[in-house]
Amino acid sequence: MKELLRSNDPTVIAFAKALLGGEDISVFEMDVHMSVLEGSVGVLPRRLMVVERDLFMARAVLRDNAIDFEG
Repeated sequence: MKELLRSNDPTVIAFAKALLGGEDISVFEMDVHMSVLEGSVGVLPRRLMVVERDLFMARAVLRDNAIDFEG
């Protein structure tokens, strides 16, 4: 799996997952439960992971919808 997107904003994560799901690109969200360790402040970003074969298409979907995945 490759990291596609890292963000502290839950709306960006949800929007990206919806877009990718619409294109039949499977996404795995990591660091979802890190809020237990950080005290629910939202400091630690969540990551979206995709399989390597879908990475190019997933980046194109995010780019077409103005989601900054470069960092």
